[in-house]
Order: sequence, then structure tokens, then C-alpha cells
Amino acid sequence: MGEALGFPGAWEDHPWGDTVVKVGKKIFVFLGEEGFSVKLPESAEEALSLGAEPTGYGLGKAGWVSVRFQGDDDPVDLYRDWIDESYRAVATKTLVKQLDAQRADDA
Repeated sequence: MGEALGFPGAWEDHPWGDTVVKVGKKIFVFLGEEGFSVKLPESAEEALSLGAEPTGYGLGKAGWVSVRFQGDDDPVDLYRDWIDESYRAVATKTLVKQLDAQRADDA
């Protein structure tokens, strides 16, 4: 999940003793030893149907889901898509455009 730090403007922080990745002042991934939490405005229902749970502390009502790692069977590409969606949900339009430009250059 260290790939989350590769997004434009992303940085690691440790509020409340947790490890998170932020863009600007906004968290887009909570990281834990057993899983992670992301904001999924478009894919939350899909994630919940695949075993994710609404994130606690009332965040689930805002589209946040928590995913537990399963081991070798983890759908890593799907997790990357969810982290991307979470980033896009909280990043500024300028940073999202920068991300899209980087990806176009890599293609």
C-alpha cells in the first residue's frame, strides 16, 4: 500500500497513532497491519458486497469502507482501484489532473 505515497501531493501522517496517507490536509487512506480504509463514493456498495465493512466512527455514513487483508488471495488490482478512487474523492481537481497527466505519460 506504499504506492499510495506515489500520488501527487500525497504524504504520510500519524494522527491518533494511526498511519494514514493524506493529500493536502485530507486523509484518503487509513493503513493498518490487518487492512485499510478508503473513501469510495462510487464503489462502496461493491466493496461492501465483497466483504468490506463500513468504517467506524461514523465514517461509513460518508462512504468510507474498511477492508481486511486476506493473504495471498487479496485482489491487489482492485485495492489499487479503490485507493485511486479515494484519492480522487478528496484531492483537488488540479492534483487529479496532474495524476491523469502522469498516467498518460506512463502509457
